[in-house]
Amino acid sequence: MTTPILAAGCVLWRPAVSGQGIEIALVHRPKWDDWSHPKGKRKRGETAEECAVREVLEETGRRCELGPRLPTAHYWVDGRPKQVEYWSARALDGGFVPTKEIDALIWLPPSAARHRLTQPRDRTLLDAAITTPHH
Repeated sequence: MTTPILAAGCVLWRPAVSGQGIEIALVHRPKWDDWSHPKGKRKRGETAEECAVREVLEETGRRCELGPRLPTAHYWVDGRPKQVEYWSARALDGGFVPTKEIDALIWLPPSAARHRLTQPRDRTLLDAAITTPHH
């Protein structure tokens, strides 16, 4: 039995600039040329919650407030199982700065975000987040 890669992330949201509904943050990873929710591997001794908050800050430049827990994603990467714990999270202050790992950040209404996401599992996660109360 192979030990799973442990990771965590968030479906990051903010009130829409228009005042109507919410917007979802998606990050672009040039290595994979994909659009996804901010997430990353847990560091030794780090809780899933700490990892999720750190990854959102590293990948989007925004601090966040964790909200409801979302379904955990399970999939395989290079022959190893990966387990990613997720939360819905409200974006707080901060600003995006492109890096080698994440070269773009976009804020989209949920329906547009759903179409932009590359992986079906990320669309399922978005659906869970938008049907979960945000407070």
